[in-house]
Amino acid sequence: MDEKVKNQNPRRTFLKQFAVGTAASVGVSLIPTKTEAKFKDTQRENETRMGVLFDATLCAGCRNCERACKVAHNFPVDDIETFRDRSVYKEYRRPSPNNYTVVNEFPPSGVATFPIDVKVQCMHCNEPACASACIVGAFTKHASGAVTWNSDMCIGCRYCMVACPFQIPTFEYDKAIQPKIQKCDLCFERTKVGKIPACVENCPVGALTYGPREELLLLAKEKIERHPDKYYHHVFGEYEVGGTSWLYVAPVEFSELKFPPVGDSPAPGVTEAIQHGIFAYFIPPLALFSWLGGVMYVNNRKNKKIENEANEGEKK
Repeated sequence: MDEKVKNQNPRRTFLKQFAVGTAASVGVSLIPTKTEAKFKDTQRENETRMGVLFDATLCAGCRNCERACKVAHNFPVDDIETFRDRSVYKEYRRPSPNNYTVVNEFPPSGVATFPIDVKVQCMHCNEPACASACIVGAFTKHASGAVTWNSDMCIGCRYCMVACPFQIPTFEYDKAIQPKIQKCDLCFERTKVGKIPACVENCPVGALTYGPREELLLLAKEKIERHPDKYYHHVFGEYEVGGTSWLYVAPVEFSELKFPPVGDSPAPGVTEAIQHGIFAYFIPPLALFSWLGGVMYVNNRKNKKIENEANEGEKK
């Protein structure tokens, strides 16, 4: 095989193909309507989709899930004693490029007599806004429920970060060469071979349960029905943004645990409206690129003129 072809960067190849496709698609809408290519048979998939139920009344804040996640994804991992340091709970934390999941602690409230610990990660929406917002299809919603990201497709626009209603995708700003978008992938590679997510496997108190989403919903509602004085009467993720693969039950209202007020409508509806407004028939981008090309042309002419005048001056 030609060494040049062998070592060709997949992302660069994709960008070349994208550029050629763009040139050939003037007058054709870039974005498919209603994300038909991404979310076929949504209801049928919901019935077989897997997920995780988190019970905030059981979580002890041990952070074993954090460590297990880092190990599973080959991230640098500190000594286990580091994860027993509860001083991290002094500030609210968010997932980062090297931490797909974090645990936060909240003071006792309502029926809770002890601090409330809550795990945060990608919610793996039934109709993910990140996938809908991505103009190059770098995100994939799998039938298993996981939402994954393909580094070879990504062009670094970071629309996914803006679109996500839970503000989960993170960007490796500290990497100048091929930075990645990072987020929880629901241990997609592990579950493909019959394993369960690393965080679930390493939870010592049973605060995490992995299984079919429909069964997890039944379990969550059963918990609330059996102990109405122990749980806030709502399963977060059942309807929020059209439903998510991660489900939560807790002793207090979810707003007290810094869950965003996202509503029940699927987020892609918003991102699609924005995209269609920007990319309809590809006219606005062409106008923008034409204007930028004109500016570059004029600037190059000016620079050449200045350079020629300078050369003429040196000859004299």
